[in-house]
Amino acid sequence: MKVRQSTKSVERSASKSGAARKAAAGSPTGGKYSAILRDLQQQRAAILEEAGEGLTKRDGQEAFPDVSDQASAEVDQNFTMRIREREQKLLKKIDEALDRLRSRTYGICERCEEEIPYQRLKARPVTTLCIACKTLQEQEEKIRR
Repeated sequence: MKVRQSTKSVERSASKSGAARKAAAGSPTGGKYSAILRDLQQQRAAILEEAGEGLTKRDGQEAFPDVSDQASAEVDQNFTMRIREREQKLLKKIDEALDRLRSRTYGICERCEEEIPYQRLKARPVTTLCIACKTLQEQEEKIRR
């Protein structure tokens, strides 16, 4: 089923797209997002370096004579794996943010297509939603639970 858009909604989406293009028109390597770009690159490098160290200094499964020591070692190993999984997800988000910077779509809300405030991007550089849309998303998730 096709739904017709009113001329006002088309004009609004066109003006939003125009605002999105203007916000993204700055150079991805310079301009207002240069500090965020640098932070993202440093964070990415730190995660990759830590992951590389984890692979080279990997502890093997040791056989502990005491069951309590063995259980403690397994808990530590599970904790380390959870941290690595979170870092892997963060690394993916960082790469996506860097891609948006390169494609000049960084700083534009995926939901409403408005510009995300610089302070929010500085605090959470991998964000894809403005505060209003993120709040709405969290409320929707809370209702679904």
